[in-house]
Amino acid sequence: MKPQTKKALRALWTCVSILVGNGLLALSVEAFIVPHDIIMGGTTGIGIVMANLFPVDMATVVLILNGALLLLGWLVLGWKLVASTVASSLLYPVLLVVVRSIPGIDSLTDNALMAALFGGVLMGAALGIVMRVGSSTGGMDIAGLVLHKWTHIPLSICVYLWDAIIIGGQALFAGAAEPVLYGMVVLVLQSIVLDKVMILGQAQIQLLVITQRYEALRQALLTKLQAGVTLFQIETGALQEQQKSVMCVIPHRKLFAAKELIQAIDPAAFITITQVKEVRGRGFTLERLSRLPEGQQEK
Repeated sequence: MKPQTKKALRALWTCVSILVGNGLLALSVEAFIVPHDIIMGGTTGIGIVMANLFPVDMATVVLILNGALLLLGWLVLGWKLVASTVASSLLYPVLLVVVRSIPGIDSLTDNALMAALFGGVLMGAALGIVMRVGSSTGGMDIAGLVLHKWTHIPLSICVYLWDAIIIGGQALFAGAAEPVLYGMVVLVLQSIVLDKVMILGQAQIQLLVITQRYEALRQALLTKLQAGVTLFQIETGALQEQQKSVMCVIPHRKLFAAKELIQAIDPAAFITITQVKEVRGRGFTLERLSRLPEGQQEK
């Protein structure tokens, strides 16, 4: 595929992701959060806290915060993020109006806990879809992305920390405890789903095998499973023997076949299986190149 075509497809995918993500966010807010007065995080939550502490207008606080965060995003994360964030900032209010016009959208459930559950899942999915393409819905999402870049803390945890602090501040002025508790439910679910969406389709399984028949296993993994293999020089702990271990990364669907293959070659093999959140490089995000000698290629 030509580089220009790839670039155009990436740009199209980014636009679609921003549209779908903001649509899900608008749906979660209008269908579940607003009708049940569930406390939210974000710059709106900060505005509520500041309005209770000082004689300031909440909308003014939100406007100033959003502008400051856009500037911070531009300085730390680059102009592309700011451009997509501005797009989200313009798109989101329009989608709110569209969703609000759907008949019965605010009466899907009269159970506040059910609303918090669905709202949290949809918000997490929405944020994950937008952030997965390197964009943002604006507001405190930018603060989460900046914290993630500076500290390398998982993005879902960064978003969770900011919102937890904001909801905690609102709890000081809330008239009842239930909206705060429902807000925490939304926050926890949002963080979990955001993390899952961010790694969706990228998680792989890593196998580390210690066996004396490492050469036979290497050949079998390369030819029968078409899996990339790395050999490590190791020393056994008990007998202090020099040998090699075999490491390979495979998709989940190949795990059963890999275990059967290993057991067939060496029933006494020592195997560790680890889930890897993301794998990049040749054979995964880049086209696989086969360098096996002729005759070893899978027929």
